[in-house]
Amino acid sequence: MANIKSAIKRNKQNEKRRVRNRVYRGSARTFVKKALTAIGEGNVEEAREATRQAASALDKAAQKGTIHKNNAARRKGALMGKLASLEKGE
Repeated sequence: MANIKSAIKRNKQNEKRRVRNRVYRGSARTFVKKALTAIGEGNVEEAREATRQAASALDKAAQKGTIHKNNAARRKGALMGKLASLEKGE
């Protein structure tokens, strides 16, 4: 446990940030998982919508600083590639 006043304050700030970041990171993970499931099932329309929502959630997480913008871009690119291969197979 911190004894110094500034360290106590820093711990409080870090905890607040951790809880706030967890919301954005968790929702991004959820939407990505839904998109991957939809792509795996082969339903093109559902996969398109799920991928759009996942991209939006990843952008939001990057905007808030929860994940790095390049991390979001890389994950979106991978999703779009899988969606494109599904659409191409149709």
